Formats: sequence, C-alpha cells, structure tokens
Amino acid sequence: MHFSTPLLSRRSLVAVAASALMLGYGMAPAIAATPKDTLVLAFAFDDIITMDPAEAFEISAGEIMGNTYDRLVRLDLSDPSKLLSDLAKSWAISADGKTYSFELKPGLKFASGNPLTAEDVVFSLQRAVLLDKSPAFILTQFGFTKDAVKDKIKQTGPLTLTLETDKAYAPSFVLNCLTANVAAVVDKKLVMSKEVAGDLGYAWMKTNYAGSGPLKLREWRANEVVALERNDNYHGTKSPMARVLYRHVKESSTQRLLLEKGDVDIARNLAPQDMAALADNKDIKLVSAPKGTVYYISMNQKNPNLAKPEVREALKWLVDYAAIGDTLIKNIGIVDQNFMAVGLLGASTVNPYKLDVEKAKALLVKAGLPNGFKVTIDMRTIQPVQGITEAFQQTAKRAGIDIEIIPGDGKQTLTKYRARTHDMFIGQWGADYWDPNTNATFVQNPDNSDDAKSKPLAWRNAWSVPELNKMADAAVLERDTGKRKKIYEDMQAEFRKTSPFIMLFQQTEVAAVRSNVDGVKIGPTSDTDYMFTISKR
Repeated sequence: MHFSTPLLSRRSLVAVAASALMLGYGMAPAIAATPKDTLVLAFAFDDIITMDPAEAFEISAGEIMGNTYDRLVRLDLSDPSKLLSDLAKSWAISADGKTYSFELKPGLKFASGNPLTAEDVVFSLQRAVLLDKSPAFILTQFGFTKDAVKDKIKQTGPLTLTLETDKAYAPSFVLNCLTANVAAVVDKKLVMSKEVAGDLGYAWMKTNYAGSGPLKLREWRANEVVALERNDNYHGTKSPMARVLYRHVKESSTQRLLLEKGDVDIARNLAPQDMAALADNKDIKLVSAPKGTVYYISMNQKNPNLAKPEVREALKWLVDYAAIGDTLIKNIGIVDQNFMAVGLLGASTVNPYKLDVEKAKALLVKAGLPNGFKVTIDMRTIQPVQGITEAFQQTAKRAGIDIEIIPGDGKQTLTKYRARTHDMFIGQWGADYWDPNTNATFVQNPDNSDDAKSKPLAWRNAWSVPELNKMADAAVLERDTGKRKKIYEDMQAEFRKTSPFIMLFQQTEVAAVRSNVDGVKIGPTSDTDYMFTISKR
C-alpha cells in the first residue's frame, strides 16, 4: 500500500498538468515557477462528491463553496463568535424570537451577470430544503419542512425577505446556521434554465456553478483538478489572483517536493516529518491555526460485538493516544477525546483514556469475548489517517481484536459510511457553522430506522440515546449562555463513557507557503479557508 501511493500521485500530477494546459491556463511544465496571476495548491480532495451547495457536505467541497458562493452572513475570521454581513445589508429579529428579517445590499450580481435579489435567496433556501440532501437538516431543524418551507421563507420585497422558525431558538444558533454552505445563494434564473424533469437543476449543479462569490468554478475533475477564476462581478474586494488551481496530490512527500521546486505555491496536507524537513528553508513559511475539525473512529452498532458496551470501552483503551500525539499528529493536531472542538461553546479538555491493554482485555472477558474477535475498518488512504489506523490495528491485536483495514478514497469510504454498511470507520468531522450544535450530530438520532429523514453521525452508527438527544434539543433553545455551556459539558461527559466513538484529536491546520505568497489565513471551518484574499509578489 505504501509503495503504490506515490506512483498514483505522480500519475495524477501528469493528468493535472495536462488538464491545466487544456483549460488554457498556460501553466508551464512542472519544473517552472507558477504564473504571477495564478495561485497553485497541492491538496488532497478525493472526498468531493458534488459542487452543488445544497448537497456538498465534504471537507474539501466546503472550501470550494466558501470561496465561490455568497450567503446572507459570514463568520468574522478575527472573532468567529461574531458575524459579518455578506449579501445582507442588515437583519433584525422579532420580539417573539421566531421571525428573522433581512435586507440585501443593492446592486448585487451573480457571476453570470444576472441580478441577485431576494427572490434568489428565497429560492436557494427553499431549494435546499426541497432537495433534502445530506446538509438539509441544518435548515430543516428550524421547522422548514418541504410542505411548509414556502410559507416560512418568503420574499417581502425586491431586496427583503423573512424566515420564520418554529420555535424561539438561540439567535446566534440560527444566524450561524445561515453561514453554512447549504445556505449559499444560487442564481435562480441560471439554475432553473438547466432544470430537467422538475429536479431544480440538481443534475446540472453536480458539476457546474451558479454563484456570486469572489471566485467562480471553471472546472472540477474528480481526483485531478479544481480550477477557480476571479469573479469580476463580485460585490466586494476582487481577488488579487486571476485564478486558483487545486492540484490533487495525496502523498505528503510529493506535496513537499512540488513546493520546494516552486511548482506549487501552497502545500496543504504535509505530514509532521515533511514540515520538519522544511524548517530551515527560507523560501517557505508555515501558517497554522486550530481548526474546528475532529478526527474519530466510530463503531457501527449493527455489529453485535461492537454493540456491547464493554467492547466499546475496551477499544477506547486500545489506542496509543500519547504515541499518536508525539508522532503522527505532531504540530498538526492535539489529542482530544471529546466531540466538541476547542473554541466552540461547551468544549471540554478532559481526556480520560490512554493505552491500557490489560484493562481492555478485562473488559473483553466481561463482554464474553475473552479471545477477541474480527472486525473491519474503512479508511481513506491519506495521512495521518492511514498511520493512525495501522497503529490502532497493532495495539488492538494485543488484546486479541483482529482488525482488517479496508482502504479507499474519500468518496468511496464516505458513501459506504453514509449507508451505514461499515463495521468501523475512521474519519473527520468539520464544523458546518460556528455553533456547538454543529457537533451535536455525534449524539442526535431522533429516528434510528434505515429510512430516517435525518442521518447524523449517531444515526450512521445506529446509536440511539434518547436522553442525549433531549439534551441536544434543549441546548439550542437555551438563551442563557452559561446554562447552554453546562448542557454541552454534561453531554460530553456521558458521551466519553458510553458512545461508540473513539475521539482521537482536533486538527491544527497547517499550510506550507512559498515566501512570495501573502495573505494566507486559515479559518475555523473548511469554508473559511479563503483563497480570494491571497496575493503573490
């Protein structure tokens, strides 16, 4: 497995270079420096499934959405607890806390040249609810059902609209949800011109673009290239770069080599050893920031062995957290055994577990499995995920648990996971919006049936705990910040003990950047990693 990956990466790079030339970007051969007006990134984005903001729900796709689509409001990167206007000029909340009124900025345009009005915003939010894809729950949790959404989200004037929620939620929760990619605004006229058989343009939007953001999507080739261009119709400060080109490179050492040679401007997925190798390179600088992304291993409760509480606990004692922290995630993460990323309200820093094989063995005896058992784990072939999985396989073996690793790319492993046909899965969850409820997906599962409408992470692992679900529901209605914080802390204490999730670490995202590149900032969510603010000297 280790030997084939670099070869695949090199083949991919050849394809990407060819793609860039065919796109007319005039990219020089791989040994030349990147053009002054083009930002080139080495980035592993094999998890992208779609370019439709109503469906995109992957880490890499989130970044593309954040750079190419506008929404009513955005996070303030200098203080994620605050919001900035994006398309909205102003907003107000009714006295009963249920109606949100927005006024748009005048003179807005889409990249297509079509005017952007309240009709487009209303259409976009309604469309996301009606399509009901994976991220739709971010909106439907406010009572925006397919039947009611046209009555609850309404245009009140050319540049005004209202949203009426079913309950008086914490206002920060509602507004933060509107920063999510699913609330991105699409060009109604363009999208509906591509509609087929009443699909609201769904088939066309899989690979096309209908936004108004600072960059626009020119092309996406799965596992090869994502090409973005400056949107000259953008209402804000225009991107200094004429184009941004993402090259799909999974291998860290290959990313480092490309960066050192000047073939890419930024490397996004470097392993600790490759970052260490760049320490004395004056042509390269490292930019880092804590990310609202947590890595975890999950256990499907449909597997009878994994459904035993003692087995769940035993596996938590079979991870060498200290070794992982000192090696595989050094400088790119911190060990964190909680579902709430540090920085979000109610986050905990309590980490009770460590590698203890004897304790795990005793728990397996208690579970009636003194000789262990066999189980599979689905793994995306990217670091540090691969290294962590292999380390876990070795330590679990010491207690008699034989773990078979099933490798795949991001799209393959996610698709299987979302169908809950896995045994175990190792993955990451990134905050969709800067509110603690975004991570309540680890405990919320109101309907555990296979055909449930809502399919959060707890559902994917067939884990249903009504009491934790009630606490999560209560937390979003609690307007007292102190009381709300306490609810999340209590939820995490119970979660650590009984959940089918082995929480591993919180990501510190690091970008290795050529010294002539300025303005690189890493946001707390995937959609706040902005490429449109970057310039080159």
